[in-house]
Amino acid sequence: MARLNAIVRSLPSVETLGCTTVICSDKTGTLTTNMMSVSKVCVVRSVHQRPITDEYSISGTTFAPDGFIYDASENQLEFPPQSPCLLHIAMCSALCNESTLQYNPDKKSYEKIGESTEVALRVLVEKVGLPGFDSMPSALNMLTKHERASYCNHYWENQFRKISVLDFSRDRKMMSVLCSRKQQEIMFSKGAPESVMARCTHILCNDDGSSVPLTMDIRNELEARFQSFAGKDTLRCLALALKRMPEGQQSLSYADEANLTFIGLVGMLDPPRDEVHSAIHSCMSAGIRVIVVTGDNKSTAESLCRQIGAFEHLDDFTGYSYTASEFEGLPPLERANALRRMVLFSSDYFHCRVEPSHKKMLVEALQSHNEVVAMTGDGVNDAPALKKADIGIAMGSGTAVAKSASDMVLADDNFATIVAAVAEGRAIYNNTKQFIRYMISSNIGEVVCIFVAAVLGMPDTLVPVQLLWVNLVTDGLPATAIGFNKPDGNIMAVKPRKVSYTPSIP
Repeated sequence: MARLNAIVRSLPSVETLGCTTVICSDKTGTLTTNMMSVSKVCVVRSVHQRPITDEYSISGTTFAPDGFIYDASENQLEFPPQSPCLLHIAMCSALCNESTLQYNPDKKSYEKIGESTEVALRVLVEKVGLPGFDSMPSALNMLTKHERASYCNHYWENQFRKISVLDFSRDRKMMSVLCSRKQQEIMFSKGAPESVMARCTHILCNDDGSSVPLTMDIRNELEARFQSFAGKDTLRCLALALKRMPEGQQSLSYADEANLTFIGLVGMLDPPRDEVHSAIHSCMSAGIRVIVVTGDNKSTAESLCRQIGAFEHLDDFTGYSYTASEFEGLPPLERANALRRMVLFSSDYFHCRVEPSHKKMLVEALQSHNEVVAMTGDGVNDAPALKKADIGIAMGSGTAVAKSASDMVLADDNFATIVAAVAEGRAIYNNTKQFIRYMISSNIGEVVCIFVAAVLGMPDTLVPVQLLWVNLVTDGLPATAIGFNKPDGNIMAVKPRKVSYTPSIP
């Protein structure tokens, strides 16, 4: 199983793998590649008569800072920093960021240190470039790959001095940083669109760089673009904003994250893994339900689930797709019906915008319906859910706390590895069962022979040396060979066995 990138920490869990009836899987990095890249950017051009938005597309799908920015007519922008919104998006992306992009000369590729979401923003900064350099493209081409990895990011970090940081939290779903430049203090913020936009009162216009009040019409237009990015294009979206702070301010509080000026909406592409679609179908044929549990937006997660084949049996998601708050707000009867649907149908998407406490709640709810639950997690706060689940599965890239609370660790963070481990767990159980059946059935003959001889008063029919020979050679070697049988071809086409199942002995 280790060769399959499934490192088992608890041997009894191998038997439980074969009984798994529900897999609660994370989305980012498990169902997707986790190699994020900014694919689209939406900003507001003007609001004179009605809100008009500009949408830009960005080429390049890796961490390499190579790519171009195109407008809605697919014309390449020669000088992207001339756009006020793109310029401020680059500032915010470079400063409100805790990640690092670097070039690995051994692998000859660009690598990330930190969250993929933040690294994708760093790559966007490099693609936007810097203001005031008409020969910027040729100047960048003269840099080494190591220098090119963060040239523009370093420029903005040198221009601004970071004073204070409000780290990301799950309740706020955003991060802010206070910066100073030329005796002017500015707070840059990034986070979930619904959280950031709720705190915005103004918006930055792309035509002249002015700040105007954020009206309901503009909000509706941005919400429509957000839903298009998240649903139709399956993009993970972030909203960026800024706020001028009083001169001399040296710290930030949560109360400062109000009256923000909206800069733009950024959509990141995180494609699904190629092997996930077939793995989902293997789970369906094996009678295993797949529940996707993610912190992403609901539309993004639903669109991805349709891509990987988890929603092929559904035309309407109503009653099968919930945010964590929606599920918690259900009346007890409706919540019980929702859980019953998860038990009956072959594959369902459950939660988005999930917090770690919801994972444990989900495990307990499914176990109350006699389900054998496998739960994935990678963070410190996921440890209670991993410990509570019948099979806790930690990510190889996760924290040490999550790994210590788990029964199995995925070295490659791949959902397909979970399915392969389930198949291997079933095979190990079947081989162990065949081994025991063979040993018992063959030894029964020896026991009966000796017992009958003792009852009839006959001399010993088998001396100890003969018994030892029969057990070690005649029985032991064939039984051991049975234990190494390859899995049956239809091992993932049968329903999971019950946990209380006891095999019959011939």
